[in-house]
Amino acid sequence: MVKVEVKNLFKIFGPTPKKIYPLIKQGINKEQILKQTGHGVGVNDASFAVEEGEIFVVMGLSGSGKSTLIRCLNRLIEPSSGEILIDGQNIVGCSKETLQDVRRKKVAMIFQNFALLPHRSVLDNVGFGLEIQNEDLNTRNQKSIESLELVGLKGYENSMPSELSGGMQQRVGLARALTTNPDILLMDEAFSALDPLIRKEMQDELLSLQDRMHKTIIFITHDLDEALKIGDRIAIMKDGIIVQIGTPEEILNSPADDYVKEFVQDVNRAKIVTASSIMKKVDTIVSSKDGVRVAVRKMKEASISSIFVVDKARHLKGIVTIDDATNLLKQNKNDLESIIHKNVNTVSGNTSIEELLPLFISSPYPVVVLDDDNRVLGIIFKVSVLAGLLGEEDNDV
Repeated sequence: MVKVEVKNLFKIFGPTPKKIYPLIKQGINKEQILKQTGHGVGVNDASFAVEEGEIFVVMGLSGSGKSTLIRCLNRLIEPSSGEILIDGQNIVGCSKETLQDVRRKKVAMIFQNFALLPHRSVLDNVGFGLEIQNEDLNTRNQKSIESLELVGLKGYENSMPSELSGGMQQRVGLARALTTNPDILLMDEAFSALDPLIRKEMQDELLSLQDRMHKTIIFITHDLDEALKIGDRIAIMKDGIIVQIGTPEEILNSPADDYVKEFVQDVNRAKIVTASSIMKKVDTIVSSKDGVRVAVRKMKEASISSIFVVDKARHLKGIVTIDDATNLLKQNKNDLESIIHKNVNTVSGNTSIEELLPLFISSPYPVVVLDDDNRVLGIIFKVSVLAGLLGEEDNDV
């Protein structure tokens, strides 16, 4: 279900934005428009949809328009034109009361500079949104304590922001956003002020929380590694324009233009490319009830030296080699179960190449990709891993 949808959104800074649209249509770029008219093009015809429960990352360099875009989504910056639909309701041009209701109940924002109130305790900072909603003190404190526990800050309720590290302060900001139980989290460069180690911890913390809470998150960053790590999908911006939207693997494997290609050229593909994108579909398998003769026939027909064995529900039982099967037939035996090798490595579809590599050292067989119900989805050969690392198609297997 689509939670947030943006349609043809523009933000033009200056006194007469309507006069700028014809220049944009003529293909005049942002720098030229600023020089000719004094108007700044913050967001240029942005359109995208964010699914419920998705982490949607918007990334770009400084001045790309990403922070302007996210501030338009809750109208901290007023869009020049376009639509922003939250649960199907267009908040551009809506009443002050409607916007206030959306901000209080549906959307929360987390800023780069923490934005904590220095004169209030951690507990009071976390409960601030509920205070604005006129929640009573007991309810406020109870929900705030629950949120602090979620982000690993139980016991810090009475501390002051100045007594906390940067990472802890950002956890307070995250807890404050979660306390009102919003459907949508807007995170504007939320971790960029943190040192690298704390930043990684916060990224892991966010992913862990997302596994439990399934919020819709729109996350702004200038860091491609961060975007690739946490994003279900990524939108890359340049000069106010969204130049590509895709999954991390789509961005890596099929960059839309030279700008995106340059962005991703130094990325460690081993951490990003997953098993599902390099696996081969299993065209030839055998049921454990079929027997050895069927297994041998299928291997010969497919010109393969081994075959995977599954049960009736397509759950993996192991692998059988042509040599073992042939030897068994010479003994006039047909018990397939007796020659199944069970030391087959299995992974889920979202396993990275980095995690796959050691599995080929410990086993001579291909790695099997299983779905959530442990049914066989596909297999991965060593050559497929190498092709994935190089960003090439594997057509040899």
